[in-house]
Order: sequence, then C-alpha cells, then structure tokens
Amino acid sequence: MDAYAAIIERQGGEFVLDNVSIEDPRDGEVLVKVAAAGMCHTDLTVRDQYYPTPLPAVLGHEGSGVVEKVGRGVTTVKPGDKVVLSFSYCGTCPSCLKGHQAYCPSLFPLNFMGRRLDGSTPITRKGEEVNACFFGQSSFATYSIASENNCVKVADDAPIELLGPLGCGIQTGAGTILNALCPEPGSSIAIFGVGSVGLSAVMAAKASGCLKIIAVDRNPGRLELARELGATDVIDANTVNAQEAIVAMTGGGADYAMDTTAIPAVLRSAVDSTHNMGETAVVGGAKLGTEFALDMNNMLFGRKLRGVVEGSSTPQVFIPQLIAMQKAGLFPFEKLCTYYDFDQINQAVEDTEKTGTAIKAILKM
Repeated sequence: MDAYAAIIERQGGEFVLDNVSIEDPRDGEVLVKVAAAGMCHTDLTVRDQYYPTPLPAVLGHEGSGVVEKVGRGVTTVKPGDKVVLSFSYCGTCPSCLKGHQAYCPSLFPLNFMGRRLDGSTPITRKGEEVNACFFGQSSFATYSIASENNCVKVADDAPIELLGPLGCGIQTGAGTILNALCPEPGSSIAIFGVGSVGLSAVMAAKASGCLKIIAVDRNPGRLELARELGATDVIDANTVNAQEAIVAMTGGGADYAMDTTAIPAVLRSAVDSTHNMGETAVVGGAKLGTEFALDMNNMLFGRKLRGVVEGSSTPQVFIPQLIAMQKAGLFPFEKLCTYYDFDQINQAVEDTEKTGTAIKAILKM
C-alpha cells in the first residue's frame, strides 16, 4: 500500500513529508485510512528524544479514520467502520484483564519502540525500513497499521476528523478527573497547566460538579478559555505565587490538584497547594530520569500523589463516553481544536510550541 507520511529523521528536526509503503495488516492488525490526526506534546518530546523511540520514525498517535482492511482474527471492527485510534496494550496481562490497560507492563515497548514486538516495522521508504508502530498506529500518515486493541469503533455519523485527540491528550485530561481522582461534587481542584490536557480536565471537573476549579498557567489566552470552559478562578503564574493563592482562596488548600507541566518545581507547588488529605495527580511526561523533591513531613499529613497514564482509561469504554458528553454539550472539546492540512504539519508544530496559538492542532489528511 502506497502512502504519504511525515517522518522525523533526526533529533529536534522538522517533519519531512515523503512517500512510503505500508504492509498489509498481519494477524490481529487493522489497516486504517487516516482522516485526521491530532498533534500531542508526546510527539514533540519524542522528536526531541526525551523518550528513545529510534529515528527515522513516523509518529502520530491521535489518529482517526476508516477501516480499510483487517487481518486474520480481527472481530471487533470491519472494513468501512469509523474508528478512533488510541494507545496500544497487550490485552492479556493481569493489568489489562483487570481493566487497567494504561498500566500494561508492555506499554513502553508497544508504544515507544518503533517496532512490533518481533522487531519488524510495517513502513518502508525506498526499500529502507522506517520506525513506526508509534502508540500502535503512527498516524502521521495517510494510512496506518494499528492493532485491534487500539481501534475504538464509533458511530457511522460521528465527526471523524474531530475525534482523534480523544485517543490520547483529551482522554488523558478528562480521564484523570473522571477515572482517577474522581472528585466529589462540591469539591475544589487546582489544575496546573491548561493546554489541551489541562483544559480537558477543566471541562471534566465542571461535569463532575466541582465547586471551585482553579486554572494555573502563564498564557493569558489559555486562562481566558479555561474560564469559558468552567474554571471558577484563574491564576497567571507570571505574576502570582500559585501555591499561596490557592491555599488562600480555598481556606487552607485544594481538595485535589493536577500537574500537566512535567516541571518538577510546578509539581511540588501542586502537591503543596492541597490541604491535609489532599490528592495530586501527575500526568506530564518528563524526560526519562527526571526527579523531583517533596517535603516528607508535609506528605505525612495524609496527602497523596499518584501518577496517571492515559487518564486511567479503557479506551473502548471511555472514548464513547466522551463522545456522548460532547454531543450533550457537557464536554465541548471542539473549542480546543485548530485544523491544518497535512502538509502544514511544521506550521502546526510552530503554532503549538512557539506561539501557543494552537491548543490542539489537528492535521487533516
């Protein structure tokens, strides 16, 4: 199968668009004609080699499209089905069997190693192998080989070009609230960093009935959108000590906090902004080996810190729930999205990273 793909050839480089060849799906695999793919911060951290996905590679892990062909043994999707592509997991380990697919022991090799577990790759360019299988999909291409496990079937009338970001970033933000922290109605939460993950958390916190939702960021435009989407208070970290402000406005500390920034000092502030018995979730992907410090005596007073991957979600369950919430007007994530043609991918990167004008860039194939 001939396809067109965006390839990262070297650390920190731009995406290079080129023709490639993609294999037919093997047993348990699905060939998807990609309609659109969201750009996630993780694509850019891999570009910069914070995670050791080998290069050259086709990235992209928020794909959506239509099933073109299925391999032997695939039963849950068929050609013509609309699907959202999410992260890959083995489906057979104790974590997966208990419904904790995001904590599958094979998560790293399946999603970041650029190869199938047998060492093969489905993509070649001019006869040379290109690393793929990124998050089990490598959807920065017009066609993608995915596994049955990470294909989520959606309704025939679903707005497929919009839905790709549900596969990772938006799922992560919303799921951290709805699946992991589970704040009680009337509770308070502080969300540090309101890009696409943090703003998704803001919307989910509002849907959960949180009474005080505090958004912290350095980008005034994003803080303004956070207020529109449900934040009751916003803090510009350029001018205000967020930790002190949160403790003051909540009368001693927030019930919950969430850090999306992957900055150790910000994570420390998030934990310290909660009251005794408060709980903090860390979801930002830092460079491997990054460490942070906490005050042990502060933690002794019942505070909790937990890591959350992919919103602790089972994609086949959670993504349809988010679609239903969006359709009902309870989760308007379309307000985060800016569309680009596929050949504008490097412009989308610049608007995401340098200018901050794109919160969730979506590439239309």
